Amino acid sequence: MIMLLPSRHLLARLACTTLLCGTPAVAEMTPSLNISGTTGLIDMPSGEAQDSGTFSFSVGNVGPITRTTLSFQFSERISGSYRFQTWRNWDTLIPGDSKINDQSLDLRYLILKEGKVLPAVTIGINDFTGENAYSAEYIAATKSLGEKIKVTAGLGWGRFGSYESIGSPFGDRPEAGTVGRPNVDQWFKGDAAVFGGVEVKVTDTLTVKGEYSSDAYTLEDDERGIIDRASPFNFGLEYQKGPNARYGLYYVHGTEIGFALHLVLDPKTRVTGGVMGAAPMPVKLRPTRSADPEAYDGGWVTQPDAAPLLQNNLAKRLAVDGIVIDSLSYTATTVQIRIRNNRIDAGSQAIGRTARALTHVMPASVEVFEIVPVVNGIGASKVTIRRSDLEELEYVADNSTLLRERVTVTDAGKAPVSAITDSDPYPDFSWGLKPALRVPQPAQAEVGARLSANYILRPGLVLKGSIYGRLFGNVDYSGDASGSTLQPVRSDGARYAKFGNPALEELTLAWYARPAADVYSRFTVGYLERMHAGVSGEILWKRVDNPLALGVELNYTLQRDTDGFFGVDEYDYDVVTGYVSAYYDFGNGYLGQLDVGRYLAGDFGATVSIDRIFVNGWRIGAFATVTDASGTDFGEGTFDKGVRFSVPLNWAVGNQTKQTFGTTLRPNSGDGGARLNVDGRLYESVRDYHTEALDPEWGRVWR
Repeated sequence: MIMLLPSRHLLARLACTTLLCGTPAVAEMTPSLNISGTTGLIDMPSGEAQDSGTFSFSVGNVGPITRTTLSFQFSERISGSYRFQTWRNWDTLIPGDSKINDQSLDLRYLILKEGKVLPAVTIGINDFTGENAYSAEYIAATKSLGEKIKVTAGLGWGRFGSYESIGSPFGDRPEAGTVGRPNVDQWFKGDAAVFGGVEVKVTDTLTVKGEYSSDAYTLEDDERGIIDRASPFNFGLEYQKGPNARYGLYYVHGTEIGFALHLVLDPKTRVTGGVMGAAPMPVKLRPTRSADPEAYDGGWVTQPDAAPLLQNNLAKRLAVDGIVIDSLSYTATTVQIRIRNNRIDAGSQAIGRTARALTHVMPASVEVFEIVPVVNGIGASKVTIRRSDLEELEYVADNSTLLRERVTVTDAGKAPVSAITDSDPYPDFSWGLKPALRVPQPAQAEVGARLSANYILRPGLVLKGSIYGRLFGNVDYSGDASGSTLQPVRSDGARYAKFGNPALEELTLAWYARPAADVYSRFTVGYLERMHAGVSGEILWKRVDNPLALGVELNYTLQRDTDGFFGVDEYDYDVVTGYVSAYYDFGNGYLGQLDVGRYLAGDFGATVSIDRIFVNGWRIGAFATVTDASGTDFGEGTFDKGVRFSVPLNWAVGNQTKQTFGTTLRPNSGDGGARLNVDGRLYESVRDYHTEALDPEWGRVWR
């Protein structure tokens, strides 16, 4: 095997053999991942970047060290990683030292894209808010030599500058600052060292790697003795068949065998290739006015049986797609239909299916279709489509673009007084029993079952609840109090996990309304979440065609008992919280949010978040919260930060559903910066039917 070759000559042999003798013709090389789950060689980074939007999950193991990493290429230049690392045999030299894991956040920025002459160049910072165990900075350059070879060279600091230093070009490295805060004064300071490597694609499925590492593994070797780093040279083989999974086997440090599994996903491409569901009905063409002038006579509006007949026919056609008619009103030339979309994940597709159904049911005199999607009883927007445009463009090239140019999206306004339905759609009851996954802490998870129910009493008035029961998991069930110097509004999770199984998660009554044009309101009362009960109110200003939205939220809550029932006496803690919020859609799927106000533990501060939302429903983002709670009061981490993701189930299974799976991961958790988890916040409720969400997916209007 190649790992048995003399280590000091392997890189030269690989390059010489490939350049002089050639290899079989293979496809162009794509950026690969290292054991740490970031773009790189084996243990070291490279200068490349993944394709924009790439999401990867990696598990790497070398000796007693296991690294689990989530990485996301947020844009074509910026990427980030969240890593959870565990050490086995950590207390070999220091018995009783209980530290067995570490969490870290990494950032990378592609300075220069690869060209015909110049290499790809990336600057990166590893573990920039951690305990300094894995802090490192680097500049790396990677150049492709044809379609089979890539070479990388770089300069590293911190851990990446710990072996064979060439000096400290930017000054000495100060001691680590407060854990959890960016150690800016350390970045690119102290000893620097060079690293490099080569990657050779032998066949379409097999790649050979070799590198020279500048990480001395001082902590694990010299201080802890859990590995023996005898050589700076690392070698490996990687196998990949298909775009999603890559497997690696490595010989590292001259003493250890390592392996890695990388699951690489592209949110822009569905695993199943598309969403399965009922095929759309074709647009029904009207006869020409000259051929059948009587068809355009508007006298049908006076017929007493017209309303129930139209409503029944429409309801049958829309039920196939999970669309419910909220109300229907019409004149001889215009129809307004308000719909509830219960199944289709794309708002544009629900609008398109509704418009097609209208062409089959409405008399020929009706030319204008006004479609109003209703969310929680309130109209989110009004999409106006001319029937003649549907008839003209259905089979025309680029029909979605041409149709969008003729469609208007405006404020929904109030429902017409003349709105009618044959059968009142309220009250409406639905329920479900489904498996659930909870990840309260990294490397801790449990599987349970959630029984939920939703009862819409009347438009805008929603009663809902859920009960969760644990089946199995490795979450902390000790029931020990957190010991936090702040009110344990989040850190007493172990007590809630132990004493509340099953537990009432939520039981609320919410009222949604439209007090004015472009203004939405919500008032919720009850058991708002697992740890807190009370009242929550919110007002949002959001125009359908404006990327900016402004909101105000005010809550009064009491901390619930840990037994999972109805009591609020155990903690005897109540608090008023509230926020002023600004939302901005930057385009291309990038959404920013700023919240300023008071949090559950009584601290004041601000939260900044940015998310990338893909057309098919994937959502990945990061956030950070800084408050006036001191680092000592907050505990490990000193401020709240993390990453979150949400994946639509139809992306994986291919069936029409609006359900999603997601979670939030925090390197450190505490009570500072904790926010109420109330369901049905306004911005997320109405945004799906505004232009910034409809336009990117408008092509599905014809599907």
